[in-house]
Amino acid sequence: MSFLLTNVSNKQVLLDKLLNRTATVGVVGLGYVGLPFAVEKAKVGFRVIGIEQNPLRAKQINSGESYISDVKSEELRKLVDQGLIQAVSNFRHVPLLDAIIICVPTPLTKNLTPDLQYVESVTQEIAKRMRPGQLICLESTTYPGTTEEIILPILEASGFRVEEDFYLAHSPERVDPGNMRYTTKNTNKVVGGVGPESQQVAETFYKQTVEHVITVNSAKAAELVKVFENTFRAVNIALVNELTLLCDRMNLNVWEVLEAAFTKPFGIMPFFPGPGVGGHCIPIDPHYLEWKAKELNFTTHFISLAGEINRRMPWFVRDKVTRLLNGMGKAVSQTKILLVGVAYKKDLGDHRESPAVEIIQLLKEAGASVIYHDPYVESFEAGGLSLSSQPLTDELIMSSDLVVIATDHSSIDYNLLVSKAGHVLDTRNATRNVSENRERITLL
Repeated sequence: MSFLLTNVSNKQVLLDKLLNRTATVGVVGLGYVGLPFAVEKAKVGFRVIGIEQNPLRAKQINSGESYISDVKSEELRKLVDQGLIQAVSNFRHVPLLDAIIICVPTPLTKNLTPDLQYVESVTQEIAKRMRPGQLICLESTTYPGTTEEIILPILEASGFRVEEDFYLAHSPERVDPGNMRYTTKNTNKVVGGVGPESQQVAETFYKQTVEHVITVNSAKAAELVKVFENTFRAVNIALVNELTLLCDRMNLNVWEVLEAAFTKPFGIMPFFPGPGVGGHCIPIDPHYLEWKAKELNFTTHFISLAGEINRRMPWFVRDKVTRLLNGMGKAVSQTKILLVGVAYKKDLGDHRESPAVEIIQLLKEAGASVIYHDPYVESFEAGGLSLSSQPLTDELIMSSDLVVIATDHSSIDYNLLVSKAGHVLDTRNATRNVSENRERITLL
């Protein structure tokens, strides 16, 4: 009986700390998900300790310097000065934490299978130092079953038992970098615990800072919610990308077709084509679901086909560049190509999984001299490339045989770009408002 009373006491103490916001919150991984999350928790009074294994990032945070566009340095500095946010580079503070939120990368291997090394590694570090009465929640996107099949056994190897000594849940991140309308605070939050006690604790925790919390009956269901959301986008993007390939053969303007179709007030949702898909979600998350389905002897045909189509787009851009240059009487191997934008998304400095990087690789393999300009990405190293952004001068534009717009950043003067360029391949319809010299523009 006393053991049960102790369990109730541990849970009640934690709930009280969460409700009166005296709990200490740990955030493992202070990237695009973790840092905005930490800031939101600190803004309502929680003390937050961020575990960031990159010492440089930890130092920047403790100096009030934000490296994430969605977090302003002034806001971060104020919270640091108030003692509400602190960054460390090790796990020794785990015993002090009441809630531990895991926000680490979940990449794919070269064979498109899940790579959970970061999740497993940090969970092992937590398990070595955990104490009774803690909430542990995974926010990293992953396949359904990860929380119960991977994290739970590692934590229970410590001797503690879930629902009795600690509480475990999954609440998938829903961060849209650069989105000024939907933030961590006002984006609906899905929460699923591994049991009713974990569910109650996790729901209470998230309700302190998120306006709307939606509960599902298990951590596995919460994991599937996220991978479905991104798979939905991947499949629909693939549909318009395939339409683009067809329009290219039919000599039709795919943008004209889509914009007319999207005027229908019901039964359709806007999605647009591009040179491929990038970021840490759309190119990766559907493959987590695809991989898990194979464990169940189930083939996810739509997901597999969507991935194939989207991965084909950088090659299509390469082929279209070749055709354009041939039409000018130029060989790819003898040309200088200027790529405008390497970020995977407009007005953002993130080039993770960016199709622009693969386009540069393909063009270089074909013998072209490729340079790039991106106001948000000063330099990058990826895929064997190491390049720096060049100033977008008139001389640079005019000296290039072809300009390829790979990312439609708002700060670029597209009228000027087109007026100075010999020819432009626009993969994003960024030049839609350019009225003069349109004969110099080829759309994807």
